[in-house]
Amino acid sequence: MARLPNFRKGLTVLALAGATMLSPVALAAETLTDALITAYRHSHILDQQRALLRAADEDVAIALADLRPIIAFSAGATASATTNYELGATVTLGASMTLFDNGATRLGVEVQKETVLATREALVNFEQQVLLAAVQAYMDVTSASESLALAQSNVRLTNQQLRAARDRFEVGEVTRTEVAQAEAQQAAANSNVAFAAGQLEIARESYRVAVGSYPKGLAPPPAPPKLPASIEAAQAIAVRTHPLIRQAQHTVAASELGIKRAEAAMKFTVDGSANLSFDDEGNDRSSFGLTMNQPIYAGGKLSAQVRKARNQTEANRAALLSTTHNVQQLVGNAWANLRVAVAQLSATEQQIRAATVAYRGVQEEQNLGAATTLDVLDAQQDLLDAQSARIDAQAQQYVALYSLLSAMGLLTVEHLGLGIQTYDPAAYYNAVKSAPAQRSRQGQQLDRVLERLQHD
Repeated sequence: MARLPNFRKGLTVLALAGATMLSPVALAAETLTDALITAYRHSHILDQQRALLRAADEDVAIALADLRPIIAFSAGATASATTNYELGATVTLGASMTLFDNGATRLGVEVQKETVLATREALVNFEQQVLLAAVQAYMDVTSASESLALAQSNVRLTNQQLRAARDRFEVGEVTRTEVAQAEAQQAAANSNVAFAAGQLEIARESYRVAVGSYPKGLAPPPAPPKLPASIEAAQAIAVRTHPLIRQAQHTVAASELGIKRAEAAMKFTVDGSANLSFDDEGNDRSSFGLTMNQPIYAGGKLSAQVRKARNQTEANRAALLSTTHNVQQLVGNAWANLRVAVAQLSATEQQIRAATVAYRGVQEEQNLGAATTLDVLDAQQDLLDAQSARIDAQAQQYVALYSLLSAMGLLTVEHLGLGIQTYDPAAYYNAVKSAPAQRSRQGQQLDRVLERLQHD
């Protein structure tokens, strides 16, 4: 497989070609960086995944709460209908806590921590999807705008050919057939303009969905980011950094802890309790106790839970291997698509040069009477097709390049250096990991933070 010298040369061509796309753009035009930032900030998909991540954070707090005592207050009243009608009341304050369970509860906390880490990686993967969709939408609008401008230019050229054919017909230089051919070409050119305008409207709607607003005069795409020197290097990066692989790794770690947790559930536990009660006569009573529980027979449930945890771990390990292979394939496919797009762009440049020479030559031949109006129109259509192919190739190449970054796990705000503040997944986790009580000061602060997040 050829290495990157030709590949990099092709990417240089891409950077130069990108400068020609939408060249008459105002200085205040929206850039690809602007589109990516807007998409990141306004994505409802990311809002959804962040909320799911915060819910996973709370699972850590819920699991941690099982390590703490439970304090409860109860009050009761009794009435006895004997010879003398009597009323009684009792108030009880009780506390209970698991003192020892062979680490089962602590392992449950660790399982939830691994689940949080896996959910964070899922959020990163959704971030990549949002940014790639923004790139695709940006290039779709860019190519649709260029295609519309090209179609409009073709209408002007076709109108010139039609006027020239009619003038020649008036002096008897051409037949009515050639005029009809020019009229047909003009109608086709007008149809292409209508089609291109429709495609631009469709692209604008897709852009609004992907980015969050309609495009406002897009600037030429920037120079492409740097890439590894080989497909093997790209795949090695992907294995280390792709969020789907890292998510699968944390899932495996959680299931391995789940085995130990299921095994610990088969052993004994020690619980402590304390109660303090008062009645309406002023009597108080306190009690303290320790209880040891050892499962002897549970109908096979505990053994089944251990076997289930082991099988789940085996399944997750297989899923990790499968995910790794899939990601490597994604990188290989994206690498191949980028190479093809580079080659196609280079070929379209050659095609345009040749079609331009041919078009000018046929025009000269027409002036000398050696070519017909149809010959000129055919040559003009060949040039138009070549220019359209270049527009498509430029867009496909940019999308292929960012698809490769996504396949490597590098299509993130941080790696692209967009220069904006990103969502910090650790901030909420650090605030709730100690399981603050609702009525505590920290718990009240958390309620305000959550309410603000829900209204943003």
